[in-house]
Amino acid sequence: MPDVLIRNIDKEVLDRLKARAKHNNRSLQEELKEILEVCSGARKEMAMERIKKIQDKYKKKEILFPDSAEELSKERER
Repeated sequence: MPDVLIRNIDKEVLDRLKARAKHNNRSLQEELKEILEVCSGARKEMAMERIKKIQDKYKKKEILFPDSAEELSKERER
């Protein structure tokens, strides 16, 4: 897997990133990787692929799920 090197990071930015990593019980490297994955859209793409697989699985079994938009509208009106 390729590496990325970022130079000249402001000390305050680095301190905030370290604090964030600590808060999330991760190393700084893990936290930075998470931030990059989320910001690059990788998580969304993986989630969408998983959703598609699940939909296909149920479609093959002819199990259909109703559109929940109508039900949500009714709930909001309450």
